[in-house]
Order: sequence, then structure tokens, then C-alpha cells
Amino acid sequence: MDTKKGIIQNHTAQFTLMYRAIDLIIIHFTLQFVCHFYDIPFSERYLILSFIAMISFAFLGEMFGLYRSWRTTKTNKMLLYTLTVWFLTSFVFLTFLFFSKTSTDLSRVVVGVWSVIVVIELMLWRTLFKAFLIAIRKKGYNSRKIAVLGVTNSGCRLVEELFENPEIGLDFHGFYDDRVPERLSATYSPFVKGSIDEGIDLAKNGGVDIVYIAMPMSAQDRIKDILLKLGDTTVEVHVVPDFFMFNLINSSIGQVGKVQTISVYSSPFSGIKSTIKRIEDFIGAALILLLIAIPMLIIALLIKLDSKGPVLFRQIRYGQDGKQIKVYKFRSMTTQDNGDVVKQATKNDARITKLGAILRRTSLDELPQFINVLQGRMSIVGPRPHAVTHNEEYRKLVDFYMLRHKVRPGITGWAQINGWRGETDTLEKMKKRIEFDLEYIREWSLFLDMKIIFLTILREFNNKNVH
Repeated sequence: MDTKKGIIQNHTAQFTLMYRAIDLIIIHFTLQFVCHFYDIPFSERYLILSFIAMISFAFLGEMFGLYRSWRTTKTNKMLLYTLTVWFLTSFVFLTFLFFSKTSTDLSRVVVGVWSVIVVIELMLWRTLFKAFLIAIRKKGYNSRKIAVLGVTNSGCRLVEELFENPEIGLDFHGFYDDRVPERLSATYSPFVKGSIDEGIDLAKNGGVDIVYIAMPMSAQDRIKDILLKLGDTTVEVHVVPDFFMFNLINSSIGQVGKVQTISVYSSPFSGIKSTIKRIEDFIGAALILLLIAIPMLIIALLIKLDSKGPVLFRQIRYGQDGKQIKVYKFRSMTTQDNGDVVKQATKNDARITKLGAILRRTSLDELPQFINVLQGRMSIVGPRPHAVTHNEEYRKLVDFYMLRHKVRPGITGWAQINGWRGETDTLEKMKKRIEFDLEYIREWSLFLDMKIIFLTILREFNNKNVH
């Protein structure tokens, strides 16, 4: 194996030790620096605070997997974990200061400035170091050699990602497949190096570092046989999900007593993720409602002057776990369809009032839904809620349709900012919307939510797909 490509890759343990050491150094010496900057002696109280912060961060970092390999993971996810661990660390040492009644012995300015600077430094040094690793991986260093067993759609997608993202540092050695070349993809057949057994022998001889098994679920007996044979090697082994498994939104390992299980249809928002999402929604909705309170009152008055009927339209829709909720909107139509038959709004729909047309085009009719968010029935970002009758119709026509209800519905979402909002007059349009909804659920992060909110502000106020 090329020694050039082995630089750094065999020192994973040292890398994790380095990460831990740098984190602890940053936490401790930043506190010393801030004390010095404000001309405050670094007393025993501050030393205790530093130790509590370091121990808490190290413990929580291990608990949340902060020190695992981030080679194939997006930088923003790594930063989200760093932010989360420091946030919880701050909660720990602030709780200690409160209950030990020592908070008055410390400068609030020092503790506040230190807390902010530390999280910036922790995220900054990780970003810079990952940028360094990306740069050297593009030159062929710090890479790991991989083999893919099975020239399947999922295997080909994996290889395409490797070619498009050389910064990942995974060097594609070749495919291994038992089928004759005529039965394989013409594009990828030249990359086939031999049979699957030859690929296993290569792994046993140390010719590759990682093996990806890319075979359909129907070949479970063959996959089991391959896993047993690879159990006699020291290579890292991954199973690449086929199209069916890829659509299972939250596959993870669980346990009932001593029996291990695989969760495939559970909500991705559990534990700390659920807490972060709810804090984001509550704070965001509260601040936005304060800002839009007067505009909402003006809109309510204009609705009453424009046409007869209530100001708010309350529609029954499915919420999280398929439970029915009442979703608030400013009334924009002369009718209030909420029964077994709900006709979607179309272009030049006669039911839409003059003011309603403006409200719908600018998405201002959605503003009352921030009340739903505050109530905990909706999120600011998530799959858009459909009328119950539409859910019952499309759940029979679109695979995995109801998985979008494993999370709270949102005021805006990934599908909407990608152009899949408004009337779904064809089945293909609904399928695309569901595709983006499930992608959002799989890829969720705080940064993705911020991106969707920002793009919503830019795009939604002039959305031509909304009628």
C-alpha cells in the first residue's frame, strides 16, 4: 500500500487524544486569559469552575460521540454536536454555581465572555483542522482504500459520491461482483476487479481498509455469508442500504433486554435533538409573535372589512404521530372546507377573496400558525401539514407517505423552498414533495433549519406556485 496515503490514517487513537487535549486546553486557558484581560485574579474559585467545565465537557463529549471520526460527515453536523455539548456543559457548571451559592464570588462578565469565546474557539479550531484534512486528502494524503461488493444502484451512488467529494479521503479501489460483465452497468463494469470472493481475499490480505457491501435486501443470505467471511479480517465493514432501506427515515440500533433490535420507523427527534428542536421552536415563535403582533391585528381588521366570515380559519390536519390538530390560518377564502372533501386552491380560484389572494401569495395567511408552534402542535420548520382528506388519499398512492408524520408539521419546509409548494395536481408532484420531506427528516440539523428559514424569507414572498 502506498505509504503516502497512509500518513495520519493509522493514528486515530492519537487523533482523538489530540482533540480531547486541545478542547481542555481551550476551556482552561481561555478562562485564565479572560480573567487576566479584566484584571481579575485567577483564584481557586475560577480553577474549580475550569475543572468542572473540563470534566463535564469530556464526559458529555464521550456521551454524544463528539470524538468519533467525522471523515464522512458534514462539518455543520460536527459543529452542531460541539455547540450542543458546550451548551449542556454550561448548564452543568451554572447549576453548580447556583446551588453551591458561589456565583456571587465570580465575575458574571468573566463567566459570560468566557462561555461565548470558548464555544467559538471549539468550533473554529475544528473547522480549520477539518479544512486542513480536506486539503491534504485532495492531494492523496490521509486517505483510506475501499472496495465495494456489488455493482448495484446503491453501490454506484456511493462511488459517485466518492468521485464528487475527494475531500472525504476514501480512495476507491474497485467493485467486486459475481455477475458477468454483460449484466453490469456499462459505466461501472470497467471498475470491476473480480468476484466477491476475490474482494474478500483482498480484504483478508490487507489490500483495502474499508469494505462496503452494496447488495439488495433480497440477497440477505449472501450478505450474511459475506459478513461471516469478513469477520475473519480486520477491515472496517459497512452495509450500504438499497433504495428501500434508504427510505427508512431513522434506522438505528436499539435493545430490549438482551435482544438487539433495529429501529426503522421511529422519530428522529428524541433525547437532546427533541430538546434542541423544541427550544428553537419556542424561542423563535415567541420572538416572531412579538414582532408581528401589530401586523396581525391589522390583517385581522382588513379581513373583517374585506368579506364576511371569521378572521381565522381552523382546519383539522394531522400532526405528529398522525394525531389530529387544529391549524390556524388567516381566512383567505369565502368557503371553509374542512370535511370529507377538500378541494385544493387553484389558479384564479373563485373562492379566494381579493385580500386572500395577496395573503396567500405573500404567505401572510400562515402567520397565525406561530401560535400553533408556541402550543407545541407545530414546528417552524417541518413537513407542511395537509388536509386530513388529502392524507387519506395520498397515503394509499405514495410509498412512505405517513413517515412525514413522525415529526411535527412545519410552517415552512425543505420541500417548499425547493419549489414543491402549492397545488399538487399530479401524483408526481406529491411524490416529489414527500421525497424532500423525508430527506429533511433524515438530514435534520439546526443549521438546516436556519437555512430553510433564511431561504423562505427570500423566496416565499413571491411564490408563483401558491394560489
